[in-house]
Amino acid sequence: MSDRVTSDFWVSAYLRRVRIEGAFAVLRRRGSPEAGAIAVVVSRADRLAGLFLQAPQSLFDEAKPGDRLFVPAYPEVFVEEQRVEDKLKREIGFDPDLWIVDVEDREGRSFLDLATP
Repeated sequence: MSDRVTSDFWVSAYLRRVRIEGAFAVLRRRGSPEAGAIAVVVSRADRLAGLFLQAPQSLFDEAKPGDRLFVPAYPEVFVEEQRVEDKLKREIGFDPDLWIVDVEDREGRSFLDLATP
């Protein structure tokens, strides 16, 4: 049995964390409550956006199997918003249970735990 919290619980906690940090966050798309993958879109003041997707299982630390780690979808992290939207459409086609959270932060902070390869 996994120690991982449900996607529904994780997203609720994440939305609260972002708001506590002084940024704005909203749930754009609700996926599977138990195990849907999560995508986070971070918009900066310069109209660029970063897309963060859940890290592949191979990057998880075996000591912490319940963690949710994320990776930027693009090497340059922040790209034109249309590129992010196009990628999200492809991701939804691949995974219809995908959750999408939108974050607006002038500095582009994601408030996510990022995986290190």
